[in-house]
Amino acid sequence: MQAVLLVALGGALGSVLRYKVGAAVLQHAGAAQFPFGTFTVNVAGCLLAGLLAGAGEHFNYLTADVRLFLFTGFLGGFTTFSAFGVETIGLINRGEWAVASAYVVLSVLCGLAALWAALKLGGLGA
Repeated sequence: MQAVLLVALGGALGSVLRYKVGAAVLQHAGAAQFPFGTFTVNVAGCLLAGLLAGAGEHFNYLTADVRLFLFTGFLGGFTTFSAFGVETIGLINRGEWAVASAYVVLSVLCGLAALWAALKLGGLGA
């Protein structure tokens, strides 16, 4: 039960921060066509995930509970793109370039295809 609460608390904080950062970026970006808010959150989430993972490995301070709170909860609420980035870089660091490439391409293509199909099924697609 403690693990679920850690993930829930981290997720709530990450989601609120995502909303606030996205809103602040959109306020400054104006009526741009590029989705600057989501882009900023995704890049910031990857930067934060890299900093936390790197420092955690270097200084060995991340307990299982802290990892659940930070990575699954907070960063999961902030952006799951950071988890995608961490997993992809992990594959590359292990020399698994083909798997990393397949993961990136399939994640993007299948995710967009699933969204498109669901919109079509719901009568919302173009």
